[in-house]
Amino acid sequence: MASGFKKIGIPIFILIGAIAVTVGLISMKPEPEKKEVEEAEFLVDASPFEFNNIEFLVYAQGVVEPKNRTVLSTQVSGKVLTISENFIEGGFFKKGDVLVEIEAVDYQTDLVLAEAELARAQAALDEEIARGRVAEKEWSSFNAGPAPELGLRKPQLAREQANLKAAKANYERARRNLDRTKIRAPYDGLVKARNVDLGQFLPMGGQIGEVFSTDVAEVRLPLTDDDVAFIGNLNEKAPQVTLSAEVAGQRQFWEGRLVRDEAVLDDARRVIYGVVEVSDPYRLDDSQNHASRLKFGRFVSAQISGITAQNIVKLPRFVLRLDGTVLTVDEESKIAINNVDVMRTDEDFVYIRDGLDREHEVVLSAVSSPYNGMPVRTIEPTPPSGNDMSNANDEVSL
Repeated sequence: MASGFKKIGIPIFILIGAIAVTVGLISMKPEPEKKEVEEAEFLVDASPFEFNNIEFLVYAQGVVEPKNRTVLSTQVSGKVLTISENFIEGGFFKKGDVLVEIEAVDYQTDLVLAEAELARAQAALDEEIARGRVAEKEWSSFNAGPAPELGLRKPQLAREQANLKAAKANYERARRNLDRTKIRAPYDGLVKARNVDLGQFLPMGGQIGEVFSTDVAEVRLPLTDDDVAFIGNLNEKAPQVTLSAEVAGQRQFWEGRLVRDEAVLDDARRVIYGVVEVSDPYRLDDSQNHASRLKFGRFVSAQISGITAQNIVKLPRFVLRLDGTVLTVDEESKIAINNVDVMRTDEDFVYIRDGLDREHEVVLSAVSSPYNGMPVRTIEPTPPSGNDMSNANDEVSL
């Protein structure tokens, strides 16, 4: 029994003693210092903003067209004798240049006949005037009273005067028809199409080609009601317009003026078209020809200088939230939700005229579930390096 107790009891006493020593040691260990866990405020990117005077720009696109385009037609009939060397597709001409000449022999004959008829009518009138004077003298010699009109040959005089007028009209018509055998350019321009050739017989009213004027080019720009509101009154001022297009891999620019709108909304697109005029688009008056030609039919982008608004904040488009508010950070580093008065938005920017505190900074980063008074931390601006000291005072453009 004793040997069995030793085998079982001694290990148990040893285990109990070890546990007691362990408990004693644990109870003697000093308690760790308790510290409260501090949650860091939300980190946001914020930047100051400024109120400035903003000149709004309106963007549109259109196709360059001539201000005047004319389909040339004949006013007389005949065979084509000569065609100007410049009367070809793409050829340039000056106002008054003879483009096509029609055979004029018959019209020269008509003019000679009209001259002869005019001379006969003039002679007949002169003769009738002389006869009237003779009749008046004869009546005075034999009668004391006033002479009747028939006695003074006044009806015959009126008839000869009418014949003279008719002869003059025939002469003028014959002269005009002779002049019309030479078809002249109505203005400085270029040839779009030619529909006539040498030896061809042209009837009266036959079309010989189409020409464009080159003194002024026009670009029709589709404008929405919002665009028109920021352009201003065209009756008071014609806004400056910068046209641009890619030409041979390079961006080319031309200056013009928005001179009018077409006053009627387009039924299909519900827009109104504004008309931009560009003087001398083909640079024909530029002796050194420095600028690129603005050719008819080219598709161009237009930047229109609009009205200027006072005290406007220009911010990136993404800072405007879906509910029309903007987040800012006040002097105590707390979020403020601002209901702003938006004047205009475009693809990149929002233009705000009221609703922002000048002492706040606008939040440029996304904030989930913001609320008024929410404490935040702002990203400290990185100090400029030695190589960037020249730009240390530059303002950040928003």
